[in-house]
Amino acid sequence: MTANEDQEMELEALRSIYEGDECFKEISPVSFQFRVGDLEDTKAFILDISWPDTYPETAPQISLDAFFNNRISAETKQLILSKLEPQVEASLGSAMMYTLFEWAKENQEELMENHKPVVTALTLTSNTEVTTPSAAKKREKKEQLTKAQKRRMINRTDNKGELPRGWNWVDVIKHLSKTGGKDDD
Repeated sequence: MTANEDQEMELEALRSIYEGDECFKEISPVSFQFRVGDLEDTKAFILDISWPDTYPETAPQISLDAFFNNRISAETKQLILSKLEPQVEASLGSAMMYTLFEWAKENQEELMENHKPVVTALTLTSNTEVTTPSAAKKREKKEQLTKAQKRRMINRTDNKGELPRGWNWVDVIKHLSKTGGKDDD
């Protein structure tokens, strides 16, 4: 069998095994993402794997550069890659994706044992800088009235732009009913 035939067979197998599994994503026929752990899990990570032309005779390219992995430190990423390497070498020459994915799932705790979520100060700083100017702009902005609101306002006012006497009599009566008015003692 040629490398292409091996790749096609493994691709079909992966599609049938992980059909409907939200952890597996086929980006292209030679590039895949596999999430190890649940979305809510702080120790979850995504493996980006792509096949070179000579796969499975040569090792696939494995990376942890997905945006999802930004909170994982460089040391932890290096540890995961170094622990996956012997698994890849043991399976060279045969289909290994399923074996790699399942091994990573089974050993997730060990792979992420030294994981401490990384919070980038740069991101936090840029978010606060962006929020402040937009809040200031919102305060400066005048209230926009619709045409109907403007028409009603013009119809209520006299030629001097003043509201007629007693225009808010409903509010006055409501206020007096709540306060009780004067008591005759």
